[in-house]
Amino acid sequence: MTENFDCDNCKDSLFGKKYVLREESPFCVTCYESLYSNTCEECKKPIGCNCRDLSYKDRHWHEECFHCFKCQCPLVDKPFSTKNEDLLCTECYSNEYSSRCYECKKTIMPGSRKMEHKGNSWHETCFTCHRCQQPIGTKSFIPKDEFNYCVPCYEKQFAMQCVHCNKPIISGGVTYHEQPWHKDCFLCTGCKQQLSGQRFTSRDEFAYCLNCFCNLYTKKCASCTSPISGLGGSKYISFEERQWHNDCFNCTKCAVSLIGRGFLTERDDILCPDCGKDI
Repeated sequence: MTENFDCDNCKDSLFGKKYVLREESPFCVTCYESLYSNTCEECKKPIGCNCRDLSYKDRHWHEECFHCFKCQCPLVDKPFSTKNEDLLCTECYSNEYSSRCYECKKTIMPGSRKMEHKGNSWHETCFTCHRCQQPIGTKSFIPKDEFNYCVPCYEKQFAMQCVHCNKPIISGGVTYHEQPWHKDCFLCTGCKQQLSGQRFTSRDEFAYCLNCFCNLYTKKCASCTSPISGLGGSKYISFEERQWHNDCFNCTKCAVSLIGRGFLTERDDILCPDCGKDI
């Protein structure tokens, strides 16, 4: 007795006919195509069992329908791109959507390496130093006047030279007496501490921090012996080649301030009229 061999859907006998197995169930070609065939994105017709089904991101095409949206050239086994769900050959995509090199004005092909800076794009080989013409690649560079320079060329052509070390100043320089300095080179002549960002003064064209200048060159208070700078508008008292800070100009005996008052002197002492009346 012969076992039945029928289509799982329409139940027609499959003996002597073409059929397709799906999950171990047999289907006649007509039923299989109506139930399971993918629809071509291009022609909207089913992709039959005898056709090659080309798929990309869950979309399907007949082999003859898989072509460039613009020039219609076949894309089977060729590189392609997509834009707004349309298939495009590499050339059409490049002409329509790819960046153009800022230097040579030619298209930068998809997949090729490109360099970008301030909204412009370059071929890797076109992104070169304006001075030495060598490709910059991933190295540091400095833009100036619409051109790009590698750091060594920029230093040679544009950077000022530090008066102290004679090396280029790339950033953060200091100008003193119309001459350029690195911040790290602009130091107090006395203590060698950096002067950038703090108050300083000079003597004989040498720069000093206020502490060194006061210790080296200013007069000392006759009372506390600390330097009297007189810088920044600070006031002091001077009398017979002696000087006092305002806060130090007090009666030696009773410590009353003598600013704006009469006073007497006895040797190195200064006295208010009350304390000096018995002299």
